[in-house]
Amino acid sequence: MASNSLFDNTEVAFKLKSDSQLERAYFLFKMIANEPLVRIGTAATKLALNMNLPVEGLIRSTVFDHFCAGVNEKDCMPTVDELYGANVHSVLDYSVEGKEEEEQFDATLAKVIELTRFADKKDAMPFSVFKPTGFGRFKIWQKITEKQKLTESEKSEWERIIARYEKICKVAYDCNISLLIDGEESWMQDAADDLCEQMMEKYNKEYPIVFNTLQCYRWDRLAYLKKAHKKAKEKGYKLGFKVVRGAYMEKENERAEEHGYETPICESKFATDANFNEVTKYILDNLDDIHLFLGTHNETSSYLAVKIMEAKGLTNNDNRVWFGQLYGMSDHISYNLAEQGYNVAKYTPFGPVKDVMPYLIRRAEENTSVAGQTSRELSLLKKEKERRKA
Repeated sequence: MASNSLFDNTEVAFKLKSDSQLERAYFLFKMIANEPLVRIGTAATKLALNMNLPVEGLIRSTVFDHFCAGVNEKDCMPTVDELYGANVHSVLDYSVEGKEEEEQFDATLAKVIELTRFADKKDAMPFSVFKPTGFGRFKIWQKITEKQKLTESEKSEWERIIARYEKICKVAYDCNISLLIDGEESWMQDAADDLCEQMMEKYNKEYPIVFNTLQCYRWDRLAYLKKAHKKAKEKGYKLGFKVVRGAYMEKENERAEEHGYETPICESKFATDANFNEVTKYILDNLDDIHLFLGTHNETSSYLAVKIMEAKGLTNNDNRVWFGQLYGMSDHISYNLAEQGYNVAKYTPFGPVKDVMPYLIRRAEENTSVAGQTSRELSLLKKEKERRKA
């Protein structure tokens, strides 16, 4: 485990939480630690929302307010300002998932453009973010990745996806806001990677505006990174990468088995951690060409990055390196790093309660499946409760 001193200060970690917010967080993580309860709770919540039962208020006052900053961006501002007061930046993430209609893709694009222009006016918000499938149907990405022939109407759909990318990348470039593009399932990701690289080549000439995501539970990502680096050097542009462990493991393994191909996922948690750390080291060794957004709730990985930065004589606030955690999670990492002057950003989801539910359910399920994560949160919250009592 990481150095005791760096992430153990609970007074710093929870300084923005009132006593009642601390109690709520403790209660929530206790619930999340109980796997059968999470399963029953998510099923019941989906059912209640589908039947339009009046549960929004309950969701809003518990899980929603802990993991989300509001229902719209105006709603998020007090949180953004409060975080910034603690030297923590915000990445406002419009967390509405699973849409399939053209007008919804256009609406998502409009929202991301609006948020990017909004971020331009606030020092607290140096990044904007979107998912590839927020801009176009999963099926199209998949067909291109699998090198299938597109129908005429699919070709024009793909043209519209490219046009949406062009629009948002141009806005980000004009606003000088870095754009984080999330990673998704491997069977659509090649198309997303290729399109992202085209945008990098165009907009990352002097400085990385466009960032792709490397999901390091995929064993091929270090090789992909090296190849992308070589190409960028040859063509004269910079790279930006958000490095994460990954979010679709069960789905990836199930599909590989079902379709009879080798799984793209590392064989073990240990192999994933090693891959994540190798990718991190490679980028930190090449900061003149590649900027890093380290998206992790893992103390050991965060500490490793800190140690490499120290060994290289980099300042804590070197603008080529950012640490990111999700709002409502791993505050002991975020606030303690920020206190030491590192660049830290919280991924801060928002959106209408009903639309954000798929995101929240995924969060609860992820937390349940990451061994040790929830118990660490609980032990720190307990420690802070005791400190305040004393």
